[in-house]
Amino acid sequence: MRFLILVAISLSIAAGQGAAIEQAEQRAASAPKGPTPRTRDGKPDLSGLWTPDRNFIYDIQDALTPGEKLPLQPWALKTAQERQSKDDPEALCLPTGVPRQAPYPWRIMQNAEMMFFLFEGNIHSYRQIFLTNPKHPEDWNPNWYGHSSAKWEGDTLVIDTVGFVGFAGTPGGGRRGPTTHLVERYNIVDNGERLTVTFTWNDPSIYTKPHTYTLNYYKMPRDVYAFEDPCDSGDPKEYQSVQGIPVIGATSVYEQNNQPANGGAARPAQAPPAR
Repeated sequence: MRFLILVAISLSIAAGQGAAIEQAEQRAASAPKGPTPRTRDGKPDLSGLWTPDRNFIYDIQDALTPGEKLPLQPWALKTAQERQSKDDPEALCLPTGVPRQAPYPWRIMQNAEMMFFLFEGNIHSYRQIFLTNPKHPEDWNPNWYGHSSAKWEGDTLVIDTVGFVGFAGTPGGGRRGPTTHLVERYNIVDNGERLTVTFTWNDPSIYTKPHTYTLNYYKMPRDVYAFEDPCDSGDPKEYQSVQGIPVIGATSVYEQNNQPANGGAARPAQAPPAR
């Protein structure tokens, strides 16, 4: 009974958010022309709660020009096709990465030095963009969102990202890795109600050529807030497997690392290591 109640609540929340997303898109389409909203330092103000782009929730190929396909190297295409939905990072409560999105709103927080993308869905993860240091660190530890530095070119925010952890997703999920280079260009239009973004990927080890997507986010009403939507797979072995860390027999490397040393008492159960 409790499970059914939780499902009903989740569906109710999703329905409410879906209606809010529809309203946001309609409001942007009918928005009167006006000045670009700006921060105190004169830069375009991208802050606010934004809708996800539907083309980047399930299959990012939907964002390509009709007839166009992801230019994957043969090995990468084979790997992607062999992956099943259960191997999807989101199904394992892992970050979606870039530009993949969960079907939930996300918030931009902005100041003169930093920009943060806060995601409602999945694990409430966040992405940080450095606005004052254009260089990427040489000792960066690869992760799901990479290291992002940005600069303003007029009213366009240009984000340059490297340092991704590798993951071969479902056919719609694509792949990113240590040699992937992503450039994003953000423009706020329609009187601040729509955010248009182009993503350009370049990684000759995975793709046969650079390729570009364009997507749109719509600002949600001020009385709509991000919900708490926890996600926990509860299986360290699944986490290790999807990260590419070997699982030996029925025991993962994670579990081996948490065995008692020198015959001592077992350590208390811990969550999977921070990502």
